[in-house]
Amino acid sequence: MHLDSHDKHITPGQPQIDKNQNFRQSFGHAIGGVWLVIKKERNMRFHLLMSIIVVALGLWFKIGRSDWLWISVAIFSVITAEFLNTIVESIVDLVVGKSYHILAKTAKDVAAASTLVAAFFAVVIGLIIFEPYIWFLLSPK
Repeated sequence: MHLDSHDKHITPGQPQIDKNQNFRQSFGHAIGGVWLVIKKERNMRFHLLMSIIVVALGLWFKIGRSDWLWISVAIFSVITAEFLNTIVESIVDLVVGKSYHILAKTAKDVAAASTLVAAFFAVVIGLIIFEPYIWFLLSPK
């Protein structure tokens, strides 16, 4: 008897090795991945905290629609870069284990650099958007 992927049943507690069966299962794995990165990666928690602070400042200063667009792009660029950095680190660790390889170091360093570049971009965007508000607050009345 031949079973295709639609006939296979996943036993609870057993690791899944086959393709997801439906959207709900795919979505569940994606949400699980988000929580895993938040739990595992200290830098992701820092990025999320900074994002909350920036959103709170945007609400407080009542920034405009185009400013919200730029803030959103900046925040999601950093978060996406951190996800990709975690992916690269995990794959490299899986492949090389505890051994050292110069290409593993290169992959990890460049992945981390992508997050750094995205964070720098976010800081520049934040400074451009919030600079007038900050000067207004600091100026003598």
